[in-house]
Amino acid sequence: MYDERFSRIQLMIGDEGLERLINSHVAVIGLGAVGSYATEALVRSGIGRLRLIDFDEISKTNINRHLYAMESTIGKPKKDVAEQRSKDINPACKVEALDCFVNPDTMDKVLEGKPDIVIDAIDSLGPKVELLIALEERNIPVISCLGAALRTDPSQIKVGAMKKTQNCPLAKMVRKRLRRRGASLDFTCVYSTEPTHTIREGAVMPESESEENFYDKGRKRRTMGSLPTITGIVGLIAANTAINMLLEEKR
Repeated sequence: MYDERFSRIQLMIGDEGLERLINSHVAVIGLGAVGSYATEALVRSGIGRLRLIDFDEISKTNINRHLYAMESTIGKPKKDVAEQRSKDINPACKVEALDCFVNPDTMDKVLEGKPDIVIDAIDSLGPKVELLIALEERNIPVISCLGAALRTDPSQIKVGAMKKTQNCPLAKMVRKRLRRRGASLDFTCVYSTEPTHTIREGAVMPESESEENFYDKGRKRRTMGSLPTITGIVGLIAANTAINMLLEEKR
């Protein structure tokens, strides 16, 4: 008899399916707008082991879209708030929270123990590419979340292979770098086909004024407008895709 908090999931996927999820290990890399919602869905689905990775702290500008961002959490490490919330939802879940910047030097730590699946919710180009290459080398399945900013239409969010992505500037840059490195473009992505060129003028802040996402590591990025609905939906779709992949591959 399973914990009743998962009884409705059990009705959907049966005892065997729930057992698969309880015995699964998922890593979520990047705990911002997309990653926070992906993590929420995974822990509420009964996933038994989660590795949560982010090196950033919560800021006031995160409140419009990050699940973990509230007045009470401003200034706290995202990974700490994610860990506490996940354990509060399911105390039986084994949560490992890492304060870690993803790069070739930290990849062994990030992927230690070979998770069953990784959700890539990184929004920085270089670390994202390095992670995707490392996952291919280690034969670890991935769901890579692409651009969610500057979109308004949830009906244009798709799941498919990287090589089939359309109208996503981030995907275009990732594809270019992966091809240059001889890497595969067959892995699963969550992306939007909604063009961004129709977004109103001013939705992207000038680089000189962009302060959010400025880190000692990595590059400074321009702040882009985003809706809480779209970023959250991308994260939830990524989690749903991961759950279905786990149920399928463990049959």
